[in-house]
Amino acid sequence: MAETTILVVDDEQFFLHLYSDILKEGNFVVETCSSGTEAIKRIKQGGVDIVLTDMVMPGADGLEVLLIAQAQSNPPDVILVTGHASTESAIQALKNGARDYLTKPFDPDELVHLLRTCIEQRRLLNENYLLKTQIQLFQRGQILASLIDLDRLLPQSINSLLQLLGDGRGIAFIFDKKGRPIPKAMLGVDEDQAEAIARALSYLHDNDSGFQFLDKSTWTPDNNWPENVLTLGYTPLTCEGTVQGGLVLINPIEGPFPEASYSEHLTFLSEQIHLGFENAFRFTDARELMYTDDLSGLFNHRYLHLAIEKEISRSSRYGLKFSLVFLDLDHFKHINDVHGHLAGSKALSEVAAILLESVREVDSLFRYGGDEFTALLIETDEKGARIVAERMRSAVEKMIFLQEEGINSRVTTTIGFATYPDHADTKFQLIDMADQAMYHGKKIRNTSRSAGEKSD
Repeated sequence: MAETTILVVDDEQFFLHLYSDILKEGNFVVETCSSGTEAIKRIKQGGVDIVLTDMVMPGADGLEVLLIAQAQSNPPDVILVTGHASTESAIQALKNGARDYLTKPFDPDELVHLLRTCIEQRRLLNENYLLKTQIQLFQRGQILASLIDLDRLLPQSINSLLQLLGDGRGIAFIFDKKGRPIPKAMLGVDEDQAEAIARALSYLHDNDSGFQFLDKSTWTPDNNWPENVLTLGYTPLTCEGTVQGGLVLINPIEGPFPEASYSEHLTFLSEQIHLGFENAFRFTDARELMYTDDLSGLFNHRYLHLAIEKEISRSSRYGLKFSLVFLDLDHFKHINDVHGHLAGSKALSEVAAILLESVREVDSLFRYGGDEFTALLIETDEKGARIVAERMRSAVEKMIFLQEEGINSRVTTTIGFATYPDHADTKFQLIDMADQAMYHGKKIRNTSRSAGEKSD
């Protein structure tokens, strides 16, 4: 019987030695890695049967190791271990395909028993390759059907389908509110190529016919297409009977898909992807409603805090700067007092539309409350934030509001902005610095002010 290779992953040397001592007594082949990044490289080399990994590590964490392990052609079982257990983290780990979940400290006998159970199940599966393939397919389908995060579901769906085909490239796209296909996941193609393919397949966007390989005569490549497109597989992404996007598989750049008969498996997996997409899309819609301001259609202040936390994390990891902009309309109360609150609400929605035209698609706009708005400018330093702030101020100043109502009103705005990490190193400090900059600008009005400038 072949020996079982167990990869132990933990950033603490004490636990690496502890696990090794426990497992060597069980006649296992034990390898160790002191980081998730190192473990991912080892897993990709193959030959690992079970991964025992800590959940919380700097760099790639246990969940990232789990996702990479699942993406392998012969995936190892993954057991996640943590000293910071919670019901939520346990459910998240198991839903993402973990074999089991242990909490530090644990009984060594419990660990050995769990490993032997894993090994026995893997042995039985290996004795019947067909059964193994079907069970793995079923398990993968269950994972895909249960994912409610589109950012995870879509790339995993591409990887899972391409694994059945042996190799290849792929894209997944979602339609925006104007019906334009927006790439959300790409493998082996860039964004321009993904957009070109999605546009060329527009004739399929209302066709909910399940997974299909397309006849080459039905699509015409252009100069933006990736190299050597010979075969396209397509499955629509639907919610409540309406096509909301699509997933496209493309042959490897070296040539056609490897010859194999996976039609039933592809159909089954695409059905599970459809279930997962419907759940994830509904969840995304519900989340957007929770984080969207009804009047302006912009994000609300609740989502602002989540967005800032995400950008701080990204900034810490990649060394990027970003800026937060606060806008307050000058003397806006006059519109409400003279023309009524309905006119005031309409004017606020018109302001929101003007601000949207002043920022990039990657930036985010929020209605903070009342006649205050905020903007989160991605990868933007103080100099760039000043340019955007002035563009916003000028756009509001030039706009004639409530023309349809015959009121023809004008308003101005005072803007303050702060840059992370130049002006602040925490979320609340960043919000406070941008707010203070706006407050100092209110002494003049119709101006933009950086947190780095002294008040007059």
